[in-house]
Amino acid sequence: MNGSRSRVLAAAVDLLATGGLRALTHVRVDERAALPKGSTSNYFRTRATLLTGVSEWIVEQELPQVATAFEPRTPTELVDGLCALLDIVTRDNRDLTAARLVLFVEATHNRELREALSRGRAALEPVVVSAVAALGASDPQAAATAVIACFEGLVLHRIARGEYSDPRPVFDVVVRGALA
Repeated sequence: MNGSRSRVLAAAVDLLATGGLRALTHVRVDERAALPKGSTSNYFRTRATLLTGVSEWIVEQELPQVATAFEPRTPTELVDGLCALLDIVTRDNRDLTAARLVLFVEATHNRELREALSRGRAALEPVVVSAVAALGASDPQAAATAVIACFEGLVLHRIARGEYSDPRPVFDVVVRGALA
């Protein structure tokens, strides 16, 4: 990916994560990315295309980490992977996650963004479906949905509420139930 385009997207994520949706303007992105005025507009002509671009870029950044976490050989390894991934998403990649949560709220009334976020979910979901199927889930789709919903809930608690309790007991219950 073009270096300037990556800088634009990283700056947009930073603005969303630290200032919310109102902080995101083409001019502010240019300033945050230390690029000449108009650079963001060269890549993303409208605010809608910028939001979609950010959504897609976040998935590109996270997909390799998700794939690594979801190669378990046992239920315990799945729980370990979920715990590790939760720490990555809410600590190491906190800004990416906070920006994604801002985009989720905006997507409630922005069809194009909702579709972009859905494409991101569609890229990630098969990894989880495959992992729980390999572990013997009788209904891999339902099991994956349960695991993902639990994960997303814990992400929200960590980012929005600063709730960093040990997720292992929660994941243990959900994984056992999903694989039953």
